[in-house]
Amino acid sequence: MKKEIYGMLPLALTSCLASQATAQEKQENHPNIVFIYADDIGYGDLSCNGTKTIHTPNVERLAAMGIRFTNAHSAAATSTPSRYAMLTGEYAWRKAGTGIADGDAASIIRPERYTMADMFKDAGYRTGVVGKWHLGLGDKGGEQDWNKPLKPGTNDIGFEYSFIMAATGDRVPCVFVENDQVINLDPNDPLQVSYKKNFPGEPTGKDNPELLKMHPSHGHNQSIVNGISRIGYMKGGKSALWQDDQIAETLTDKAVSFIERHKDTPFFLYFATQDAHVPRVPGAQFAGKSGMGPRGDCLLEFDWSVGEILNTLERLGLDKNTLVILSSDNGPVVDDGYKDQAVELLGDHKPGGIYRGGKYSAYEAGTRIPCIWSWKNVIKPGIVSNALLCQIDWFATFAEILNVRLPEGAAPDSEPMLKAWTGKQKKGREWLVLQNAQNNLSVTDGVWKYLRPGKGPEYNKQVNIELGNSQEPQLYDLRKDPVEKNNLAGEKPELVKKMAEQLDKIVDGRYGLPL
Repeated sequence: MKKEIYGMLPLALTSCLASQATAQEKQENHPNIVFIYADDIGYGDLSCNGTKTIHTPNVERLAAMGIRFTNAHSAAATSTPSRYAMLTGEYAWRKAGTGIADGDAASIIRPERYTMADMFKDAGYRTGVVGKWHLGLGDKGGEQDWNKPLKPGTNDIGFEYSFIMAATGDRVPCVFVENDQVINLDPNDPLQVSYKKNFPGEPTGKDNPELLKMHPSHGHNQSIVNGISRIGYMKGGKSALWQDDQIAETLTDKAVSFIERHKDTPFFLYFATQDAHVPRVPGAQFAGKSGMGPRGDCLLEFDWSVGEILNTLERLGLDKNTLVILSSDNGPVVDDGYKDQAVELLGDHKPGGIYRGGKYSAYEAGTRIPCIWSWKNVIKPGIVSNALLCQIDWFATFAEILNVRLPEGAAPDSEPMLKAWTGKQKKGREWLVLQNAQNNLSVTDGVWKYLRPGKGPEYNKQVNIELGNSQEPQLYDLRKDPVEKNNLAGEKPELVKKMAEQLDKIVDGRYGLPL
């Protein structure tokens, strides 16, 4: 299918890439790519970043084999826009409809759009996605027939194989979708989904709290699945329902199986875990092990999943030519809708590390996320980089690795940064634009950070996170004030003006309009 073409942009990457290599060269010389994408795991949630309150040895093992980044960012402080930006190479605020998606959202990335997966597929790679999707399925939101193939879906945007959760663990439908079709459905018990009204006779967390084994703290009080009330309503599909305490094991097994099936060909695997996202229901072997309740237990379970991937690569002899990347879709949140003792048992643990804010926020903890690259014989082991980098640049950087030329206008905001990602260059991006939950934008050069005035509450009381929204400009010196406590906008009006103009230039100097 013809892919979408956009006008050339000032920072377009196509002129930076060499001519396309032959298919044979790609097969023989290009690495496998395994991308482990955590959900709601913050900079301070992993022991490789200096956290003493929890031990994640497999993530430490990965960091010891490669490069750990201290100033890497997701493109947005929430899930759907950060994933959209990563897979398309386009800032999500340029495209309407990229906010946090409902479970019955239509496909946000349409088939005509050229994606990272398309690029790998065109380069001769086998492509797969396993785990949380949260980018919509089907043609029209709220009108999908969940008992038939969901088209367009992941298979239409470059992924040859998919085994996914349609949205998130706290949103219906609570079923797995394999190659764009819900698995294990009984035709005599069809699955129905609605985000508008409940189905007659179906219990909800709001009306039937006596049926719950985990109670909501805010919202999350609609259809009940496995004793947990969710966002949205569903009926039927009982044979297809996932078991929450088995999600991590199921997804990890599918990721391992994909690697095993394609061990003799180049492959790209996007493995998106659920773990720290609510509702948090760790497997039996991890329950109670962290001392921090289900959230901490799920961090241990995530570490186990990382270990399973690394062990599989080593067992199959693939570790010598596989680039393994670990990161997270946005910053952390402790209470995100369920009474799971995450707040009460947090203790001295700081999920965002020293940084202010968290998930949803314009402050650093919203987008400054854990990030590791490991690639034997290319990246020196055990190094640390403070370069300003962003997941949006992976698209162009992978093209640089593959030595391919992208279609005109593809990945418009993505910059090829291979030397920075492999530790051969200390400097990263000149400028990076970041987005919070209210679609308010900030811009940083890695030293100074400017938050543009915008609407929205300053504080989200439900999740206990500062959002960074203000009617006044904010300016922070991240070298001296990484916690963003000292707003220097009033003291440095010329710098505020310069950075505001730079942000406007990036926003208005490209195609499209912000939300």
